[in-house]
Amino acid sequence: MSDTTNYLKILPQHRDLYYGGSWHQPKGGYQETMNPATGESLGLCAEANAEDVDAAVQAAHEGFLVWKKIKPLERANLLKKVAAVLRENAFELAMIDAANCGNPISEMQRDALIAAAQIDFYAGLATEIKGETLPMGDDILNYSVREPYGVCARIVAYNHPIMFTAAKMAPPLIAGNTVIMKPPYQAPLSSYRMMELIDGILPPGVLNIISSGAVGGQALVNHPLVPRLSLIGSVPTGRAIAKAAADQLKHVTLELGGKNACIIYPDADLNKAITGAINGMNFTWCGQSCGSTSRLFVHSSIYQQVIDGLLKAVQHYKPGIPTDMSTTMGSIVSKIQWEKIMRYVEIAKEDGAQLIYGGNVPKDPTLAKGWFIEPTIFTGVTQNMRIANEEVFGPILSVIKWEDEDQMFNQVNAVEYGLTASIWTTNLSKAHRAASRVQAGYVWVNHSSSHFIGASFGGYKQSGIGREEGFDELFSYSQHKNVHVVL
Repeated sequence: MSDTTNYLKILPQHRDLYYGGSWHQPKGGYQETMNPATGESLGLCAEANAEDVDAAVQAAHEGFLVWKKIKPLERANLLKKVAAVLRENAFELAMIDAANCGNPISEMQRDALIAAAQIDFYAGLATEIKGETLPMGDDILNYSVREPYGVCARIVAYNHPIMFTAAKMAPPLIAGNTVIMKPPYQAPLSSYRMMELIDGILPPGVLNIISSGAVGGQALVNHPLVPRLSLIGSVPTGRAIAKAAADQLKHVTLELGGKNACIIYPDADLNKAITGAINGMNFTWCGQSCGSTSRLFVHSSIYQQVIDGLLKAVQHYKPGIPTDMSTTMGSIVSKIQWEKIMRYVEIAKEDGAQLIYGGNVPKDPTLAKGWFIEPTIFTGVTQNMRIANEEVFGPILSVIKWEDEDQMFNQVNAVEYGLTASIWTTNLSKAHRAASRVQAGYVWVNHSSSHFIGASFGGYKQSGIGREEGFDELFSYSQHKNVHVVL
């Protein structure tokens, strides 16, 4: 299935809401979902309104009353069965995502496998949600336990639909909660297909899929039977959720945006650093990644060497049809996002940055109906430019020259974000010093882009609240209770 038409045969048959162990027609109606690379319709998908959300939450609450009584290892075994199904159907799910969100199948085929690995990781920790005992003297027992919240809502982003939807169900479910997953409204199809594949493995109401735009999301955030929320998304959306959740003092995790720095020291292995800088931009999915290192700080003594290397390395990324296995760079997810990126190209020029690569729509006529843009590199960027301060969420790399280390770190930390950073040096002292000075929650040294199962991911400042992908995420889906017993 490496051409542009075979994916039509594997699209999900069910396009309704899934809750309480069955499919339900939405009271909110349907919205059309698109292939952003070809402009073609992929059919109608459910659009939940507040009434639909209430029905789903009630079903999830009923499911919670059953699920919380199931023994942790039994919950883990059921989740492992889900992971096995994801592995068996990883390519099919990736092909659906490639068609629906625009990221290349060559990379997306790993997403379901990553999700399965994360599910297995958390399933293996099912007995680690432990409390403790406190010494109180004779005839007294003081102990603590961790208990689930109940119904948890998780809202995820469009850049990795199946990976986020499948993986993020695991921590709350293992902890004994039930979950309502809200897949990205731009790309819900892989979530529907996943539910077709795993339907019947989990008890009714344990895992629920609600596709919707802002209306359904707001209803989830406001619902009194949803005490725990999480979002992978933009800073403005995160702020709105935090404000709404504050009215009911809900527990919130926010994994938000970034304007991340990649720093190259003069003593770095330049070949590796250049490759790392390009990889860190995630050009494969058009820079549509919160962790993309879109600000590249290069020391003046190696500046031209790095620029020459970037211009050579970036040529690997050529926009193409995402469902073609040979494609190295996909499309932007929507017209709205494409227009935003193109505006930033013009803003950068107006502010005085020099466009040295890309910045245009590809000339390939086969791409004319999709939302494509070439990988883009600007030099002559200064930290006061908008392109260096605002998250574009697109394939634009800004190169900033530096000489004084203190001034460089002042610029690195000048933005409101603090998600990731990538540091390139062969000097161990410099590496540790730089890692301590950069204000970011996830730092690579002589590496970029990758996540590691068990290593908690999250940001400083406006890049979020809480951590995911490690022990912290699992424990965050449990409440701490202390019990004092006089014997």
